Amino acid sequence: MSEIEAHRGVAICVFDQMKSENVEEERRYFTLEEANQSLPYVERIVRDVVEAYDRWREGVREYEVLAADSRSELGESDEQIALRERVDTIARQINGYLEELNTVGCVFKGFDGGLIDFYSRLPDRDICLCWKLGEPEIKYWHEVEAGFAGRQELEPELVKGISK
Repeated sequence: MSEIEAHRGVAICVFDQMKSENVEEERRYFTLEEANQSLPYVERIVRDVVEAYDRWREGVREYEVLAADSRSELGESDEQIALRERVDTIARQINGYLEELNTVGCVFKGFDGGLIDFYSRLPDRDICLCWKLGEPEIKYWHEVEAGFAGRQELEPELVKGISK
């Protein structure tokens, strides 16, 4: 379900980046091989998300400019209504893409960089295999709570310990 954000008294649909990220029983765990095998499909979806997000952001910016130049007591102009509907449509597309990623089992982490985490396990703890749009394969990992700032290169010793 979409969250609604108000812009000058007018609702514009805003997408929800993550669903069920913290619900452990819904997590899918990947080996490094499984995560890498999913990348061609995941990459196509992430490219769609990033491209649609850029269009959404531009549409919101255009709407805000129109709204700033209008008088609120007159309500939305036809141009504002059409633009709001276009922005809402893009947001619904983004929600659909995010749902596809959720179905795969990976976690979408960022619109600007196209960041994706794949939950994985070491013998003593859960970790995230970390991928960014444009990278040919997964070469990084981080602790579950560390996020992108804690990103580290996968070392051969670590890779040997990764399991589902």
